[in-house]
Amino acid sequence: MVDWRPSASLEALHARARLLASIRQFFAARQVLEVETPLLASAGVTDPAIEPFCVDTSAGVRFLQTSPEYAMKRLLAAGSGDIYQLAKAFRADEQGARHNPEYTLLEWYRLGFNHHQLIREVAELLLLVLDQPGWQVWPWEQLFSHVLDLDAANSNVQQLADCASKVLDHKPPVLDRDGLLDLLMTHAIEPAIAPWGMVFVVDYPASQAALARRFERGGSLWGARFECYVDGLEIANGYWEASDAYDLRARFSADNQIRVSRGLPERPVDERLLAAMEAGLPDCAGVALGVDRVLMLQERSKRIDNTLAFAWDRV
Repeated sequence: MVDWRPSASLEALHARARLLASIRQFFAARQVLEVETPLLASAGVTDPAIEPFCVDTSAGVRFLQTSPEYAMKRLLAAGSGDIYQLAKAFRADEQGARHNPEYTLLEWYRLGFNHHQLIREVAELLLLVLDQPGWQVWPWEQLFSHVLDLDAANSNVQQLADCASKVLDHKPPVLDRDGLLDLLMTHAIEPAIAPWGMVFVVDYPASQAALARRFERGGSLWGARFECYVDGLEIANGYWEASDAYDLRARFSADNQIRVSRGLPERPVDERLLAAMEAGLPDCAGVALGVDRVLMLQERSKRIDNTLAFAWDRV
């Protein structure tokens, strides 16, 4: 028999409504404008770790957006001022206890903020909607040193693989340097910080900067980026935004080279985004926060399905 019933309880549906109302009140009090942007676009992200849904249309292939980031940056370049959006977003082939291919993102941008200032605002929002005693900030390199006694920034692939072998208690899969760092983050760092409550990890290696601006410290390049974890669950990813169109084009090209090396299709570059960067993105910081995961924490649920009206296996 086909199961037509909702995945979430009625109590969870009411909790979602209260959460969305709280988010809107939070930004209204700060005079941040709510916006809405298209779900379908002619270009998606080039990130090798993210696969979008592709939709055939009479105008050609369109991509369901994995984040409203690109369209929101075009609004910023057009003079919108501070903005936020509660948006549906999509990632193909991501399903599990913490993932659903269709999910809800809260994304916002603050003019004149750097990533440290935005961390404080993220913390203020989360303290409003979650039962947390406070928050702490750890530089990425110090966190690896503290948890694993590892100089991750200067370790080579073999040293990272050896560390991963100890963490996994078996030989890790063949991965590049960033792949091994990601594996150590998910299998060692995240479990270690789960009892710490709300933790912001800040300033990532330049190779993991994504679309954050880069800066030099101690003779190395770093990305002005942060991630937020609550009870070991990653819920937000933020940047002090890079705005140089030439640099971003180079990053997109490097992404596509990695995609080709992994046997993945190249993705079209979003020329409208780059044109907006050339016109001038104001100095700003932005963050994407997983609303469904916040609701998981509120409801003390181990599965994202329990927060969704209809999870992936019921649509």
